[in-house]
Amino acid sequence: MNKQDLMAEVRDTTGLSKEQAERAVEAVFGLITEALRRGDEVRIVGFGSFFVGTRAASPGRNPRTGERIDLPPTRQPKFRAGKTLKEAVS
Repeated sequence: MNKQDLMAEVRDTTGLSKEQAERAVEAVFGLITEALRRGDEVRIVGFGSFFVGTRAASPGRNPRTGERIDLPPTRQPKFRAGKTLKEAVS
């Protein structure tokens, strides 16, 4: 399922217009993104948690030259599935 499919499912399930469903889906994604940007965790009970993980600095190699380089620490969005979601998938 892609974003367009998700918007269509929201529209069909809720009876919203196409534009309203699109705004609703975009709003949810935008709110989650903003919370993660601030470093907050987003918990949706029964579904899961979105959070920001930190990846430590590490050594790497330039693929072109083979030269050793130091990769800086990075922040990455992560998702941990909730119990209800895990059970539904199993």
